[in-house]
Amino acid sequence: MPGAYADQPVADQSEHPGEPIAVTAAGGIPWRMTRGELEVLLIHRPRYDDWSWPKGKLDPGETIPECASREIWEEIGLTEPLGIPLPPIHYRVKAGLKVVHYWAVNAQSTKAKADGKEVDAVLWCSPERALGLLSNVSDKAPLTALVDAFEADALDTWPLVVVRHAKAKPRASWTKGEGDRPLAASGLRQAQAVGRLLSAWAPERVVSSPWKRCVSTIAPYVKASQAKVKLVDALTEHSHDRKPQKTAAAIEAVFDKGVSSAVCVHRPTLPTILKQLSIHMNGELIDLLPEQDPYLAPGEAIVLHVARDSRATVVAVEQYRPYDD
Repeated sequence: MPGAYADQPVADQSEHPGEPIAVTAAGGIPWRMTRGELEVLLIHRPRYDDWSWPKGKLDPGETIPECASREIWEEIGLTEPLGIPLPPIHYRVKAGLKVVHYWAVNAQSTKAKADGKEVDAVLWCSPERALGLLSNVSDKAPLTALVDAFEADALDTWPLVVVRHAKAKPRASWTKGEGDRPLAASGLRQAQAVGRLLSAWAPERVVSSPWKRCVSTIAPYVKASQAKVKLVDALTEHSHDRKPQKTAAAIEAVFDKGVSSAVCVHRPTLPTILKQLSIHMNGELIDLLPEQDPYLAPGEAIVLHVARDSRATVVAVEQYRPYDD
């Protein structure tokens, strides 16, 4: 079962203990079902004359999921959201140790096309054939994890992203109502970064506290994506103080909906929300949830991958801080 990553993904360096990472890259393994059989997509790179997965190097200021999404789009034209995280791999290049982070990408409804530059051919094939064609032996590890997830009914998922609102103006310097307290200047920049990060999972719905600092945090993503927005009073700090069970019920309603979603909340509500999320996880994933106040930094997000063909079971968890000012 896929695991969890805190802040940025941390790859297993058991074969390279203590060695610094010289190059960071990210990409994905597109997959689809054809006549009831699992297929994955390989790319051929003329520069290296090899078969691999779509991937590329991190640009300055990017989070690793943003890099993966951008590279998949640039190389094969897919804009589908990232699915479950797959095991990162290591290998050596001229600059030193390189790490590549991978995600599964459900490409059932779109058509991949080689960009004609870095990629001159794409090939849909069975995982067994892919194992025989891959040029880099380390690229087999994420494929094996993808197949394992498929066999465990944990490959086809939808994302639930819980975001703590971006940095707000200090309470001590705000004399008006708490619901109207706005984001600080740095918080407005964080909100832009949150919007870029959310685009990696492309949630169709945004559920938010109606207080200004939450609404402002998700506004850049909503404007760019046209996602549907639902403002829920039970997610405010005041409502949570009075009836935390209603806050928990609001989170449960997102699971019930079963649609890719982002939820923007306040720090004081996080203990209740994290407890409700844990109901849908096994013990291994529960142990990886943040346990201490403040749980999440301003603008930080937890990404849960929920299996479609289950009773709202979370099969993987990731955690990212897109911007720190």
